[in-house]
Amino acid sequence: MLEAEKQHIDNAQGGDKEAFSLLYDHYLPKIYRYILFKVSKMEEAEDLTHEVFLSAWQNIGGYKHKGFPFSSWLYQIARNAVIDSYRTSKKNVQIEMVSENLLKINPTESDTIDNDMELARIRGAIKLLKSEYQDVLIMRFIEELPHEEIATVLGKSQGAVRIIQHRALKELKSIYYGQFGEKFNEV
Repeated sequence: MLEAEKQHIDNAQGGDKEAFSLLYDHYLPKIYRYILFKVSKMEEAEDLTHEVFLSAWQNIGGYKHKGFPFSSWLYQIARNAVIDSYRTSKKNVQIEMVSENLLKINPTESDTIDNDMELARIRGAIKLLKSEYQDVLIMRFIEELPHEEIATVLGKSQGAVRIIQHRALKELKSIYYGQFGEKFNEV
């Protein structure tokens, strides 16, 4: 998070393009990675990322600080842009096309995902999950967002996000075990 993020936001709300450009530079890689993971095509991810930041600039006046990082608001815009893109294009998510350099999977407190698992297998299993499950897993384990920020992005309670995460991991385990005949660590 930027040290002077609130000041940059306030300045951007006042029309300061330079202040918004600092926010843009800071959050662009994270928002792009999230979108790329969801759509899997670089050109489409670039276009959607552009739309997200254009929308953010056009609507920054309506942004209200609610105790969460500015990124929560950007992730909401990005998530909506991806959903709108799905609705208009009716394309399938092709997560297996994501570069391994953009993925980083860290073990969680409960060691629910085995670090030794191949990324291609994980991506193949994740793409079979419903969109909300994908969102929670990507935001939690790829973007490393806290539950409270994910809850803000999704418009749900922290408890609901934890339940979704649990169910998503359980379904991911089931899909992975069913496809590859190997066992996950116990959830």
